[in-house]
Amino acid sequence: MESTDTKALLLVDQQPLSLRQCLRYLQASGKLQAFIGDILRQYVLETEINTREDLDISPAMVEQAVVDFRLQQKLTDQKIFQEWLTRNGITYDIFHKQISNSFKLEKLKVVVTEPRLQEYFIERKLFFDRVVLSRIVVDTKEMAEELLSQIEEGASFEHLAREYSKGNERIANGMMGPVSRGTMPDNLRAKVDSAELGTIVGPVEIENLWALFRVEQVLPATLEDAQLRQAMQNELFERWLTEKMQQMTVKLQVTE
Repeated sequence: MESTDTKALLLVDQQPLSLRQCLRYLQASGKLQAFIGDILRQYVLETEINTREDLDISPAMVEQAVVDFRLQQKLTDQKIFQEWLTRNGITYDIFHKQISNSFKLEKLKVVVTEPRLQEYFIERKLFFDRVVLSRIVVDTKEMAEELLSQIEEGASFEHLAREYSKGNERIANGMMGPVSRGTMPDNLRAKVDSAELGTIVGPVEIENLWALFRVEQVLPATLEDAQLRQAMQNELFERWLTEKMQQMTVKLQVTE
């Protein structure tokens, strides 16, 4: 029986490359570790999908997804669909299983992350909460105080931002857009949290410059936000996957 070390994995210009040679190329390019990581990731996913009993998917939902895919890709004609399967090197059964597994993967994400979602949300809420700010950035505290006096006397914040600010957002009248509370310096976050909408905060020293901030809008995070919920599920799922992979004992069996 032919050894797996010498059996060709690839044919390049009719020249056979063994599994051992391919792995050596990956190692030389610094990509072997990532390659093994991808294999372990897929191994964990397929093992979970094939062995768990809490991932039941409605057959009707899978069939509808198959129909929808064929309609979207203009593969309703059976001959054209078969040609597409052949080009992609898969059978209909494999294609059908891929669709089914995609649903099971999404359900697996929910099953794994749902018990930890509330706790994770509380843990990360500081970073999920956002505040819409405008700012004027200048070189000195004295200049910032002078501009603050002008604003208090009725000068336009937007006009002063366009004329004096060193920040790139001056072209948008100083508008920065949404900023995560968790990424703000502590001294700025404390002032912003206690400020009312429309009020000026500062001068505040930021990276050897001085800034005035105007609080435009507060955007508190909520678990009802579908996009945020999906992002948290993805983060938690990747963390769970990493933990699973780190618990494995892996030994490369291809010998020199």
